[in-house]
Amino acid sequence: MIDFATHPERYRHWQLKIDGPVATLRLNVQEDGGLDPAYKLKLNSYDLSVDIELYDAVQRLRFEHPEVGAVVITSALEKVFCSGANISMLAGSSHGEKVNFCKFTNETRNFIEDATRNSGQTYICVVNGTAAGGGYELALAADHIMLVDDNASAVSLPEVPLLAVLPGTGGLTRVVDKRRVRRDRADFFCSLVEGMRGKRAVEWKLVDELVPRSKLAETVGARAAEFAARSDRPGDAKGIVLAPLARKIGDSEIVYDHVTVGLDAGNAVANITVHGPKEPPPRDAAGIFAAGIAFWPLALARELDDAILHLRHNEPELTTWALRTNGDADLVEAADKALLDNADDWLVREITLYLKRTLKRLDVTSRSLIALVEPGSCFTGTLMELVLAADRGYMLDGTWEESNLPAPVVRPTAMNFGPLPMSNGLTRLQTRFLDDPDNIDAVKAKIGSDVDAEAADGLGLVTFIPDDIDWEDEIRIAVEERASFSSDALTGMEASLRFAGPETMETKIFGRLSAWQNWIFQRPNATGEEGALKLYGSGRQAKFDRKRV
Repeated sequence: MIDFATHPERYRHWQLKIDGPVATLRLNVQEDGGLDPAYKLKLNSYDLSVDIELYDAVQRLRFEHPEVGAVVITSALEKVFCSGANISMLAGSSHGEKVNFCKFTNETRNFIEDATRNSGQTYICVVNGTAAGGGYELALAADHIMLVDDNASAVSLPEVPLLAVLPGTGGLTRVVDKRRVRRDRADFFCSLVEGMRGKRAVEWKLVDELVPRSKLAETVGARAAEFAARSDRPGDAKGIVLAPLARKIGDSEIVYDHVTVGLDAGNAVANITVHGPKEPPPRDAAGIFAAGIAFWPLALARELDDAILHLRHNEPELTTWALRTNGDADLVEAADKALLDNADDWLVREITLYLKRTLKRLDVTSRSLIALVEPGSCFTGTLMELVLAADRGYMLDGTWEESNLPAPVVRPTAMNFGPLPMSNGLTRLQTRFLDDPDNIDAVKAKIGSDVDAEAADGLGLVTFIPDDIDWEDEIRIAVEERASFSSDALTGMEASLRFAGPETMETKIFGRLSAWQNWIFQRPNATGEEGALKLYGSGRQAKFDRKRV
């Protein structure tokens, strides 16, 4: 089982140091510390275990260290920054393992950029050696790249000439969309095995700054202090400790405090139930800080995030996720209000951003998502986003026969209208009702009001509203139908339909990962017995099928 829970005391690949407003993350990959002993992580190459630690560090810096305004990423090795994803790992991984690895790595890079853009924690990368492939892609996630000027340190994306694959963690997209490198120059750069160094790397915008090794420590310190001084994070505040999650994993169920996942292998379904808060939330920022990780929105974000990652990597054959909630809608609305009323507080901001990132992770997960709005549910505000994120939403019209539970409702709050955008930069309502502001205004008029099945259908918030006689059959047919289709076709269909509207750097990265990288990873030119990925390091030349497809 792949476990995404870790702690700095257990890191094998990263060294984290806090020095006032500046944190430093040094990459020092242990060769025998990968997920599989079949390969060695030489030259600071990485596998999923390295990125799990990086993701943990990024999260802890945001929540546990409000004093940190700048984060420096560099290498602990001499003359090697990072040689990218481990080639032996890629060559020996299944197709699904490769794609899941690339997706998680992409998300971690995106979360670094989110910290810079929204949390006042600017990331700086100091390339103090060779940064090849995924190593340069890690640097690209930072807002400022410093390259040592020593005739040895260089940046490169050599996947095309060496491996017959692509920089799978957003490298090509970030070069042209984020760094604004000219297309013709990017084409040449991505064809060079040796990459670029020195003044040309700066002139072509591949890095921001060239620094002599003799002045490296001094210049990095000055630059980090400069970026940290711009931060709006409270330097004198205390953080909250992200203690381990309470989680029990069994053969048929995964249980957290606020999330339960039922594993139904027979129907290829994961039944995910989010439980609403049990008590009113604190109303002010001081109370939220005192509650810490027990504050329901933060607990929800952490548990749902972990559940998504666990299911992605450890339960690949559960291809449909059924999303349910239960609890008190008033308490969910109160939790939303606490976030909205205290939005200027650094911790509340981080909690809201974490909810946003977790829902984005759900959006880009290659599983069929079905929301089931039943009696006893609490699809309110933040939790209504689960209905909007689903590929289909079913809402019971009425209640169960001989049940004392009232008919289900959904309830919008202000959280549905801005704080939790998708990767396309739009809210899920804006994506659902593209260029239809009147429909969005109609939903907005219902903020704080319970919307029953018939009204939800009229507003376009759900797909179908069966009554209690048809409910069981309709859900069963929907699940069985999904299980009968090609998973590959469903992945392509869902990824194409979920992100209507404008294209952003994020949607480009994930769209290209789902399409181009997915496809290229299966082609014999890369992964065949005589493909480049299989023969890398053997001294033998790959044999390519020269036809363009």
